[in-house]
Amino acid sequence: MRVMGVDPGLTRCGVGVVDGAPGRPLALVHVSVVRTSPDDDVAHRLLGVERGLLAVLAEFEPDAVAVERVFAQHNVSTVMGTAQAAGVAMLAAARLGLPVGLHTPSEAKAAVTGNGRADKAQVTSMVTRLLRLTAAPRPADAADALALAICHVWRGGAQARLDAARGRVARPRTPGGTAR
Repeated sequence: MRVMGVDPGLTRCGVGVVDGAPGRPLALVHVSVVRTSPDDDVAHRLLGVERGLLAVLAEFEPDAVAVERVFAQHNVSTVMGTAQAAGVAMLAAARLGLPVGLHTPSEAKAAVTGNGRADKAQVTSMVTRLLRLTAAPRPADAADALALAICHVWRGGAQARLDAARGRVARPRTPGGTAR
Protein backbone atom coordinates (compact mmCIF):
# COMPACT_ATOMS: atom_id res chain seq x y z
CA MET A 1 0.00 0.00 0.00
CA ARG A 2 1.27 3.47 -0.87
CA VAL A 3 0.05 6.26 1.41
CA MET A 4 0.57 10.00 1.16
CA GLY A 5 0.57 11.68 4.56
CA VAL A 6 -0.28 15.38 4.85
CA ASP A 7 0.57 17.55 7.84
CA PRO A 8 -1.60 20.53 6.86
CA GLY A 9 -0.52 24.11 7.17
CA LEU A 10 -0.65 27.31 5.18
CA THR A 11 3.01 28.33 5.52
CA ARG A 12 4.46 24.81 5.59
CA CYS A 13 2.43 21.78 4.54
CA GLY A 14 4.34 18.57 5.15
CA VAL A 15 3.96 15.81 2.56
CA GLY A 16 5.31 12.28 2.88
CA VAL A 17 4.73 9.19 0.77
CA VAL A 18 5.42 5.74 2.20
CA ASP A 19 5.10 2.20 0.85
CA GLY A 20 4.31 -0.54 3.34
CA ALA A 21 1.96 -3.05 4.84
CA PRO A 22 1.28 -4.13 8.42
CA GLY A 23 4.05 -6.44 9.58
CA ARG A 24 6.36 -5.58 6.68
CA PRO A 25 9.20 -3.09 6.37
CA LEU A 26 8.28 0.45 5.36
CA ALA A 27 9.93 2.35 2.52
CA LEU A 28 10.24 6.09 1.98
CA VAL A 29 9.01 7.11 -1.46
CA HIS A 30 8.97 10.90 -1.12
CA VAL A 31 9.10 13.66 1.45
CA SER A 32 8.74 17.40 0.95
CA VAL A 33 7.17 20.55 2.29
CA VAL A 34 4.81 22.72 0.27
CA ARG A 35 5.53 26.32 1.23
CA THR A 36 3.47 29.46 0.72
CA SER A 37 4.23 33.06 1.58
CA PRO A 38 2.51 34.58 4.60
CA ASP A 39 2.40 37.79 2.55
CA ASP A 40 -0.05 36.26 0.04
CA ASP A 41 -3.79 36.27 0.66
CA VAL A 42 -5.31 33.07 2.02
CA ALA A 43 -7.01 32.11 -1.26
CA HIS A 44 -3.70 32.18 -3.15
CA ARG A 45 -1.94 30.32 -0.36
CA LEU A 46 -4.58 27.56 -0.50
CA LEU A 47 -4.14 27.42 -4.26
CA GLY A 48 -0.39 26.98 -3.73
CA VAL A 49 -1.03 24.15 -1.27
CA GLU A 50 -3.39 22.49 -3.75
CA ARG A 51 -0.89 22.75 -6.61
CA GLY A 52 1.86 21.25 -4.48
CA LEU A 53 -0.32 18.37 -3.28
CA LEU A 54 -1.66 17.64 -6.77
CA ALA A 55 1.90 17.48 -8.11
CA VAL A 56 2.85 14.87 -5.49
CA LEU A 57 -0.37 12.92 -6.11
CA ALA A 58 0.30 12.88 -9.86
CA GLU A 59 3.93 11.86 -9.54
CA PHE A 60 3.67 9.18 -6.85
CA GLU A 61 0.08 7.89 -7.29
CA PRO A 62 -0.70 6.85 -3.70
CA ASP A 63 -3.48 4.38 -2.88
CA ALA A 64 -4.74 6.53 0.00
CA VAL A 65 -4.18 9.89 1.66
CA ALA A 66 -3.79 10.36 5.42
CA VAL A 67 -4.48 13.85 6.74
CA GLU A 68 -3.96 15.15 10.25
CA ARG A 69 -7.32 15.67 11.93
CA VAL A 70 -7.40 19.28 13.05
CA PHE A 71 -7.91 19.82 16.74
CA ALA A 72 -8.75 22.97 18.68
CA GLN A 73 -5.84 25.15 19.66
CA HIS A 74 -5.69 28.42 21.54
CA ASN A 75 -4.78 30.39 18.42
CA VAL A 76 -7.97 30.49 16.30
CA SER A 77 -6.25 31.92 13.21
CA THR A 78 -3.71 29.06 13.25
CA VAL A 79 -6.38 26.36 13.57
CA MET A 80 -8.42 27.99 10.78
CA GLY A 81 -5.48 27.96 8.36
CA THR A 82 -4.64 24.38 9.30
CA ALA A 83 -8.26 23.31 8.81
CA GLN A 84 -8.41 25.05 5.44
CA ALA A 85 -5.21 23.33 4.27
CA ALA A 86 -6.57 19.98 5.52
CA GLY A 87 -9.74 20.58 3.49
CA VAL A 88 -7.66 21.24 0.38
CA ALA A 89 -5.80 17.94 0.92
CA MET A 90 -9.06 16.02 1.35
CA LEU A 91 -10.56 17.66 -1.72
CA ALA A 92 -7.50 16.89 -3.87
CA ALA A 93 -7.66 13.22 -2.84
CA ALA A 94 -11.43 13.02 -3.34
CA ARG A 95 -11.13 14.45 -6.86
CA LEU A 96 -8.93 11.48 -7.72
CA GLY A 97 -11.22 8.96 -6.03
CA LEU A 98 -8.67 8.22 -3.31
CA PRO A 99 -9.77 7.20 0.17
CA VAL A 100 -8.88 9.71 2.89
CA GLY A 101 -8.04 8.78 6.45
CA LEU A 102 -8.05 11.35 9.23
CA HIS A 103 -5.71 10.72 12.15
CA THR A 104 -5.21 12.86 15.23
CA PRO A 105 -1.70 13.93 16.18
CA SER A 106 -1.93 11.58 19.19
CA GLU A 107 -2.83 8.62 16.96
CA ALA A 108 0.12 9.28 14.66
CA LYS A 109 2.49 9.73 17.61
CA ALA A 110 1.24 6.52 19.23
CA ALA A 111 1.59 4.59 15.97
CA VAL A 112 5.25 5.47 15.48
CA THR A 113 6.49 5.83 19.07
CA GLY A 114 4.03 3.88 21.19
CA ASN A 115 3.24 7.07 23.11
CA GLY A 116 0.47 9.44 22.05
CA ARG A 117 2.16 12.27 23.96
CA ALA A 118 5.58 11.91 22.34
CA ASP A 119 7.37 15.13 21.47
CA LYS A 120 8.44 16.16 17.96
CA ALA A 121 12.02 14.94 18.51
CA GLN A 122 10.79 11.45 19.48
CA VAL A 123 8.48 11.29 16.45
CA THR A 124 11.25 12.40 14.11
CA SER A 125 13.67 9.89 15.63
CA MET A 126 11.25 6.98 15.24
CA VAL A 127 10.23 7.96 11.69
CA THR A 128 13.95 8.02 10.82
CA ARG A 129 14.43 4.54 12.31
CA LEU A 130 11.26 3.00 10.87
CA LEU A 131 12.10 4.20 7.36
CA ARG A 132 15.80 3.36 7.80
CA LEU A 133 16.86 6.87 6.79
CA THR A 134 20.43 8.12 7.07
CA ALA A 135 19.24 11.59 8.10
CA ALA A 136 16.15 12.83 9.89
CA PRO A 137 13.50 14.44 7.67
CA ARG A 138 13.40 18.21 8.16
CA PRO A 139 11.52 20.32 9.04
CA ALA A 140 9.25 18.69 11.63
CA ASP A 141 6.28 19.10 9.25
CA ALA A 142 7.93 16.59 6.89
CA ALA A 143 8.50 14.08 9.69
CA ASP A 144 4.91 14.56 10.90
CA ALA A 145 3.59 13.88 7.38
CA LEU A 146 5.59 10.64 7.27
CA ALA A 147 4.27 9.68 10.72
CA LEU A 148 0.71 10.17 9.42
CA ALA A 149 1.44 7.98 6.40
CA ILE A 150 2.96 5.27 8.61
CA CYS A 151 -0.01 5.49 10.98
CA HIS A 152 -2.37 4.98 8.06
CA VAL A 153 -0.41 2.04 6.67
CA TRP A 154 -0.52 0.33 10.04
CA ARG A 155 -3.96 1.40 11.27
CA GLY A 156 -5.92 2.77 8.34
CA GLY A 157 -5.21 -0.06 5.94
CA ALA A 158 -7.38 -2.49 7.83
CA GLN A 159 -10.21 0.03 8.07
CA ALA A 160 -9.95 0.81 4.35
CA ARG A 161 -10.26 -2.90 3.52
CA LEU A 162 -13.34 -3.20 5.71
CA ASP A 163 -14.91 -0.13 4.09
CA ALA A 164 -14.08 -1.44 0.61
CA ALA A 165 -15.66 -4.78 1.47
CA ARG A 166 -18.79 -2.91 2.47
CA GLY A 167 -18.71 -1.02 -0.83
CA ARG A 168 -18.13 2.41 0.74
CA VAL A 169 -14.89 3.34 -1.01
CA ALA A 170 -14.82 4.45 -4.64
CA ARG A 171 -12.33 2.66 -6.86
CA PRO A 172 -9.05 4.63 -6.89
CA ARG A 173 -8.28 6.55 -10.05
CA THR A 174 -5.04 7.77 -11.53
CA PRO A 175 -4.44 11.52 -11.76
CA GLY A 176 -5.54 11.36 -15.42
CA GLY A 177 -8.95 10.15 -14.27
CA THR A 178 -8.80 6.54 -15.44
CA ALA A 179 -9.51 3.59 -13.20
CA ARG A 180 -6.48 1.58 -12.01
